[in-house]
Amino acid sequence: MRFDRRFFLVLGASLVWGLIVAAAFYRLAGNGGARAESQKQVVVAAKALPAGATLDRASVKLRSLPESAVPTGGFLRLDDVLDRPVISPIQPDEPVVEARIAAKGSGMGLAPLIPPGMRAISVRVNDVVGVAGFVLPGMRVDVLVTGRPPNQNDTVTRTVLQNIAVLSAGQTIQTDGKSQSMVVPVVTLLVDPLEAEALTLANNDGHIQLVLRNSTDGKRAQTPGRQLHDLYGTVGPPEPVVEKRPPAIHAEARRPAPPRPAPVETVLAPRPEPDQMIIIRGSTKKVEVFTK
Repeated sequence: MRFDRRFFLVLGASLVWGLIVAAAFYRLAGNGGARAESQKQVVVAAKALPAGATLDRASVKLRSLPESAVPTGGFLRLDDVLDRPVISPIQPDEPVVEARIAAKGSGMGLAPLIPPGMRAISVRVNDVVGVAGFVLPGMRVDVLVTGRPPNQNDTVTRTVLQNIAVLSAGQTIQTDGKSQSMVVPVVTLLVDPLEAEALTLANNDGHIQLVLRNSTDGKRAQTPGRQLHDLYGTVGPPEPVVEKRPPAIHAEARRPAPPRPAPVETVLAPRPEPDQMIIIRGSTKKVEVFTK
């Protein structure tokens, strides 16, 4: 009987201690939950917003989110996002962040998608140049040009641009994610000013070809280009003969040389005649010379 009483005492003490610990954890959990319930009003999309759309009152709304769930760059007021174009698609109820929209007044359609310092240039394509219609917005391509360089008699193909982003295919600036081919007359590429000049020159002077590449492959290939005789394994055409011209003569060298003075002849002075005395005796004449 003594053993049973001791057992019940130990059991009762354990139950009391367990209740105390449970109450302490419950109180701590209740305070943590109260802190987690602190929420903020965040601007979210009221409907699906494609790239190029402009935000208005009907396209955005406020939604309560826990303070810890507010994304970086999110907005707390509707007026901060109105009249700003979308540069990246936003799904319904997704928070609107600074990285997804452009500045107010940056334009509509394709213009907001062009980063500062970059340019958008359109290239006319067909089923072959457009890689059978699989050049879609968001993909990346290389640009090849085929033509005959100056002072050469053989046709050459070279890669002039690499890893160029495609902004739009025709009038479409975004895809539906199904990767379906799209046959369009033009493709718009995102380039810098120097690349825009190179692409325009290549399009006017030769024939261009777009080469589709993996969007995650950013490595630039170093290629020497291929000539037509390399393709057929024949000897290349002779290089054009360049006429060798005599070296240019400086202006001072073309001036006539001044006339050379005539040689001066040396005139020897006449030797002085010695003193003479003529003596005449009758019919005899005698000359005596006196030397100094």
